[in-house]
Amino acid sequence: MKYDCLIIDDEKELANNTCEYFNMFDVKTAAVYSSAEANEFLTSNEPSLVLLDINLSDGSGFELCKKIRQTMNIPILFVSARNTDDDKIIALNIGGDDYIEKPYSLGVLLAKVKVVLKRYAGSSVDDQAKTADFDDGYLKTDSLNKAVFVGGTEKKITSIEFKLLEYLIENKNRLVTKNEIFDKVWNDKFTTDGTLNVHIRKIREAIEKDPQDPKYIVTVWKEGYKFVVKE
Repeated sequence: MKYDCLIIDDEKELANNTCEYFNMFDVKTAAVYSSAEANEFLTSNEPSLVLLDINLSDGSGFELCKKIRQTMNIPILFVSARNTDDDKIIALNIGGDDYIEKPYSLGVLLAKVKVVLKRYAGSSVDDQAKTADFDDGYLKTDSLNKAVFVGGTEKKITSIEFKLLEYLIENKNRLVTKNEIFDKVWNDKFTTDGTLNVHIRKIREAIEKDPQDPKYIVTVWKEGYKFVVKE
């Protein structure tokens, strides 16, 4: 069965309230309360998005995220009361698309989820309008398969990271501001600088010869980024 959203959270009351609220607004949602229940649910159901807590009764949300990422490329939004930068960096580094702190507003969370669902639902249409894939002999992108190759070797990045890289490439040699990225890539105003910075770092680690001295994705201090291509 297909669902818009799967909530994985061992705080049952919160998970159930969020689930009920989402369903009231036509976002078909289910809730489970452990890693084991999540694994069982995913064997016979297909969510379009996952809301995942870090602390689960039978394990870590981080480990569950890694397992989900092995077979699914759907957006995973971490939702947690843990608010350290280390937790956020880990969550995004292992394949999370965003990190939302508890306590959260149900209305704001619903708006965020709707935006992400709309973005991913429209990805196939957007892909048809993409410009030609990039290939300079070292870095190559494949829009159809959302794949990146460096020196002939495929590098693993998430869908949102591919979309971000592709947008920067489409606007090569031009300053792309952070606000423009939030609007055009994330399509929302909820994404934070911290989330963007982590995804940029992960892309650099995948494509740059020296991520500490990037040649492709250059930071324009306090403004945004520029994908540099020598004409």
